Amino acid sequence: MLIPYPAFIGVALTMLASQAVFATAPQGALLFERHCAACHGMEGDGGVGIPLNLNDFLAVASDDYLRATLREGRPGRVMPAFPGLSDDEVKAITGHIRSWSDDDSPDYGTGPIQGQAERGEVLFANHCASCHGDRGQGGAGTGVTFSRPRGAPIEAPSLDNPGFQNSVSDAMLKATLLRGREGTPMPSVAALGLQEQDADDLVAHLRQLNTGSGAEPEPVPEPVIQFESSYDLEQTMENLKQAVVGRNFRVIREQYVEQGLAAEGEENTRRVMLYFCNFALLNDALAIDPRVGMFLPCRITLVETEGSVRVMSINPKNLSRLFNNQQLDQACQQMHDLYEEIMEEATL
Repeated sequence: MLIPYPAFIGVALTMLASQAVFATAPQGALLFERHCAACHGMEGDGGVGIPLNLNDFLAVASDDYLRATLREGRPGRVMPAFPGLSDDEVKAITGHIRSWSDDDSPDYGTGPIQGQAERGEVLFANHCASCHGDRGQGGAGTGVTFSRPRGAPIEAPSLDNPGFQNSVSDAMLKATLLRGREGTPMPSVAALGLQEQDADDLVAHLRQLNTGSGAEPEPVPEPVIQFESSYDLEQTMENLKQAVVGRNFRVIREQYVEQGLAAEGEENTRRVMLYFCNFALLNDALAIDPRVGMFLPCRITLVETEGSVRVMSINPKNLSRLFNNQQLDQACQQMHDLYEEIMEEATL
């Protein structure tokens, strides 16, 4: 059957418009790959982040919770917030996560659960604190490599985190407790020999955990530590090596900054880097968050310009801010202080 020409034009325009909308609509799978897969895995099976494709998780996690989590993040943990994503992009990512389940998003009420927080505190100490921490602060590390027990697929999430508290409803907390989470160490309350009222009491306690939401944000540290040396380049480098060894670091190598970037023999010899490492500190840092390996081994750069020698290094205190992991704070502060001591000794 032939379609009249005007009608054909109308059909064609409708198809083109539909294709244009489809082409410009946010693609959940692509957005998830770009923003989420590095931590949660391409198929949502977890890694640095928790597994998202578990039936027991998707059965209780509402779309509102998923959207709020993308907006709130988990301050001080590994999960960042995504304020730059549009509402449509957040909806697309949520829809992609939901596609791993045959269940629709659960529809929860907004009312609080009525329970006895004091009794819930006792239940939490007896049944939950061994994984989630005595204050609900969550497991240590990022949940990958040797920072977690081999039998555990993830580190227990932080329950006192303001991002979690602002995203989760009382009803979702209770549903999680009643259902448990197969594939993780999280049991149901029934498996622990508890009753529904116990779940209510636990929810009441969880809502009283300190979220730290009233704390003032830490000032952003300078990205680079810098000192001016009183010596020439060669003497500064020799002083630097002595200061490094004196603090139980091992010198690994000395090289030109432009090595591998400029032709051999044409490097600027007045720009030099010293690589060094303390393997005990390295092991401790990697156990907290293996991503710090991108910034290791330690290195300090010397640059001579117009008779002045600058001594510079990356500021380790920036690591926690970049990685959103408060557990790195102590290690990064320790490394910052060591860098300053080494550089000050080498330059004075």
